[in-house]
Amino acid sequence: MTEEEILKNFKDGVNQERSLSALMDMHKQKLYWHIRRMVVDHEDSNDILQTVFIKAWKNLAKFRGESGIYTWLYRIASNECFTFLKKEKKRRTISISDEENDIGNKLRADRHFNPKEIEWKLQLAIQQLPEKQKAVFSLRYYDEMPYSKIAEILETSEGALKASYHHAVKKVQEFLTSD
Repeated sequence: MTEEEILKNFKDGVNQERSLSALMDMHKQKLYWHIRRMVVDHEDSNDILQTVFIKAWKNLAKFRGESGIYTWLYRIASNECFTFLKKEKKRRTISISDEENDIGNKLRADRHFNPKEIEWKLQLAIQQLPEKQKAVFSLRYYDEMPYSKIAEILETSEGALKASYHHAVKKVQEFLTSD
């Protein structure tokens, strides 16, 4: 099924569960890794992904098609990540160094990351970025998404995104070359 067929079937009330399931199968892996790079923790990522698809279920019938479903889902996922990260920041009343250690501990506990590999240090560097820069960096670097799509997802201008990505790359490079 194409996205257009999924949307048409969903709006027509034809096999809505099957339509959403097809949409989830089509996008869940990319969305999961986008979320995971933002929040780090596997369980939190799964919870957020579930929330994304619940919101999609509730709002798909109202989807106007001004952007692609893919872009719309990424926007929901990004906004859910930003909300989660704000709540986490408020929940923790700890210093920056403790926060950095907390991120490091989450990465160390994650069986997908080996602290002896450069990928681990890259993830630690990415986690130091402000939320918006983290999202821009992740979408551009990992998903190789064009600036125009990222601008739609994050609802900002391409110029602002390019500047944000440039600053994020500089910060990541500085982090990786320190020590």
